[in-house]
Amino acid sequence: MQSLASIKELLESRGLRPSKALGQNFLIEPAHVMRLVDAAGVGRGDVVLEVGPGTGVLTDVLLGRGCRVIACELDRGLADLLRERFADQARNGAFTLIEGDCLASKHEVNPLVIDALGGQPFRLVANLPYGAASPLMIALATGAPVAGARVSVHCLGQFVTIQREVGERLRAAVGTKDYGEMGVLVQAMCGVKRIAVLPPGCFWPPPKVTSEMVAVTPLAKPLTDDVGSLSRLCRTLFTHRRKQIGTTLARESPGLLKRLPVGVDRTMRPEQLTVQQLVAMARL
Repeated sequence: MQSLASIKELLESRGLRPSKALGQNFLIEPAHVMRLVDAAGVGRGDVVLEVGPGTGVLTDVLLGRGCRVIACELDRGLADLLRERFADQARNGAFTLIEGDCLASKHEVNPLVIDALGGQPFRLVANLPYGAASPLMIALATGAPVAGARVSVHCLGQFVTIQREVGERLRAAVGTKDYGEMGVLVQAMCGVKRIAVLPPGCFWPPPKVTSEMVAVTPLAKPLTDDVGSLSRLCRTLFTHRRKQIGTTLARESPGLLKRLPVGVDRTMRPEQLTVQQLVAMARL
């Protein structure tokens, strides 16, 4: 596994340095790299999507486990470095590099990534750049859209390092300050579990925030098959999270206000509604 010294040497040899604008904080703690791969449970023949591979620290371990890695790297200099490092694996089909953004828009996965996956079931295993984490994870958890249409991309789970604040929003329980649209959408489709907390010293350069490692795995029976309606309802309500839902719905959806599900009262505020209640409201 690459050491911090070898990472710095690789970058310096190419005149590269970590980009703050792209959220490049390389995971350099070997124990946590191994813990992430072990949590994903990937092995020979498994297809893995890695977003933001950097210099290939995690990529090395995944390839060593016999995985087929689809890597997406936005930084041109790092993409060139990865092509050179994994040229042999690319020739035998074990490594595919997509140079560009993992997202085509805030809500759409890059079609080039989907094409490279080829409809095969896969897991996302990555030290995610902070800027891409939330939209990518929501897209994969809810059935990633491509070119404006929902398509199945068969994501078997997401095993990633992210900003702790994002992890708290993903896991947020009803009634808490972090509970909102993101948590509701993901929890309606997946289970969310924290694997570990990672202090800044696990990365280079060290970020100014604490990170965490999470596992997001699809529910055997998702709570909804209409994520679009649930998303629209959540956005309507949580945009006015301090207001009673009756006030918001009287203006935005008076028809729904007249037929609220059992257990839902117009005096409740959005953060008091469970995922199940919001799903029931979205169906109406």
